[in-house]
Order: sequence, then C-alpha cells, then structure tokens
Amino acid sequence: MSEQTSAHALEEIVVPGGINRCAAVIKGGRRFSFTAIVVVGDRSGSVGIGYGKAREVPVAVEKAGKNARRNVMPVKLNGTTITHEVIGRCGASRVFMKPAAPGAGIIAGASVRCVLELAGVRDVLTKAYGSTNPINLVKAAFDGMRRLRDKKQVAALRGVEIP
Repeated sequence: MSEQTSAHALEEIVVPGGINRCAAVIKGGRRFSFTAIVVVGDRSGSVGIGYGKAREVPVAVEKAGKNARRNVMPVKLNGTTITHEVIGRCGASRVFMKPAAPGAGIIAGASVRCVLELAGVRDVLTKAYGSTNPINLVKAAFDGMRRLRDKKQVAALRGVEIP
C-alpha cells in the first residue's frame, strides 16, 4: 500500500477530552496554549495516534493529525475482533483488551473506543485500570494494539509448526 493511497483513506477523530489548555502567566496577563490528541485509521487494520501543541486549537489539531499520519501501524485482527487478550500500558494507565463474540460490539470508554473503531475492531471487551487521563488511555490502547500477534508469528517465535 503506497503512502498516497493510505493517506487519503485515513479517517481522523479528535479524542473526546483530548484537548487541554495550559496558561503561562506573563507581564500582560495570561498566555494560553492548547494540546490535542488525534487518532487516525482506515477502519480495516491500520491505526495511528498523534499529539500536537499550539497557541490555537485548530492548529494543535492539525499538528496532531500530521503526527498521527506519521505513526500509522498495521493491527492484527481475527475477523471483527482482536487475536488474543492483551494489556497496553502508558504511564499510570493500563488498558486490558479481550476478544469478544461477533455482535458484542466495542465495550470501551470514549478514549479507547476511538482507537479500536478506527483500527477496524468491531467486537472487543476492555477495562481501564489506573489513571483515566484520556491521553494516557489512548497511548495505552495503542500500545496494546502494537503487542498483538497472530498465530503464525507466535508459532515462528516458539519454533513450532501450525498443523
């Protein structure tokens, strides 16, 4: 898949609660800056996350989108669910993800749901442990997706043949 075709097929979502304001006190008053976290994906096995900072919200979202497009990675899926149970970690946040039966839907909070939906997962159970900071939850979910393996990879790592 070439860079141009994948860039156009990607959908972009600003994570709910993923825009933060920071104030720096200066001589004339307060100077505000904003951060944004964005998730991009094609809903069929590719997902990326990006973080952007700027003096205005739209610019921060644009920077985060560019960053996310640079960090797109393929995700191992088993039909409409993930291949196995996995725990993703970032900071004090942990996200536990478990495959679910077809039709179960995405059982997840808003932050984790964005990552799973844009990755193309339709059936999964999740539970967030520790910090529920949206930025860390998104990064933890992304880390969990990175840790997924399929049967062929596990067999090769263990040096066994699949019957």
